Amino acid sequence: MPTVAITDHSFPDLEIEQTILSAAGCEVQCGNDRQTSALKSIVADADAVITQFAPINAEVIGAMQRAKVIVRYGIGYDNVDVKAARERGIPVCNIPDYCIDEVADHTLAFILGTTRQVVPNTLHVRDGKWGLATPLDQLRTLRDHTVGIVGFGRIGSEVAARLAPFKSRRLVFDAFVSAEVVRSAGCEPVTLDELLADSTIVTLHCPSTPQTKKLLNAASIARMKPGSLVVNLARGDLIDTAALVAALQSGHLAGAAIDVCDPEPIPTDCPLRSLPNVIVASHIASASPKAVRTLRESAAQIASLAVRGEPLPNVVNT
Repeated sequence: MPTVAITDHSFPDLEIEQTILSAAGCEVQCGNDRQTSALKSIVADADAVITQFAPINAEVIGAMQRAKVIVRYGIGYDNVDVKAARERGIPVCNIPDYCIDEVADHTLAFILGTTRQVVPNTLHVRDGKWGLATPLDQLRTLRDHTVGIVGFGRIGSEVAARLAPFKSRRLVFDAFVSAEVVRSAGCEPVTLDELLADSTIVTLHCPSTPQTKKLLNAASIARMKPGSLVVNLARGDLIDTAALVAALQSGHLAGAAIDVCDPEPIPTDCPLRSLPNVIVASHIASASPKAVRTLRESAAQIASLAVRGEPLPNVVNT
């Protein structure tokens, strides 16, 4: 009987996956130990591997004797060494379209939360006070903002569409999307340097790659307008955390709203947990009952396709 190994997961159970994979004639093995030795053991004889956050590095991939696919629960796949998998002839698949609306909605919520000071004013009232919780100049309208969108894929383009009714000027940087596509969405194609210099809100929607890691660092943040806002619902390592903290503490950045961070979980003593000009969430922007079910069903279905030797969707390491 073919075996599907699920290296780790954050779900209450695996009933959804079990139902789909059992119907495909597969046995499911599950681990939740992210140590290399444990991962090597569970994937060694698996015909397909599904993973969430476990580090599927070259050593783990090297232990795979029968794997026909590695499926990542999610859009990003930076925890999988795609080069090592390609060298072994193992396709890596992601689930790129399960949470587009959720993350785009959450981005808009974060942008409105920072510009309208929702959290400080809520806490102000809960503390028994009344009136403005922040200086008046921190309450801003989106119509007066220039929003820089880094990455114009499925989510970035949906964020741009949601911003359109608010009448913000929208700048876009994406090296892989044509200027015509950007303009057709009512946005302005620009270079990254132009986006950083001209935007008052920068929101990140690009993958984590060697080229994008620490995209926002001390030097690039310094090129941003004083009083700008940063929003990140993509990957934590797109931002140099120490540089972000320093810019928030100095006042160069007026605020940030982040669902992801480097590292995760955010250390308990990190200022991002307590700074009053930061909205923070624990990597939950993709969550909704519908999205999570779609994610899990899609991962299991891709694994079953691989076991049957059928063509695979969403291969990221061709």
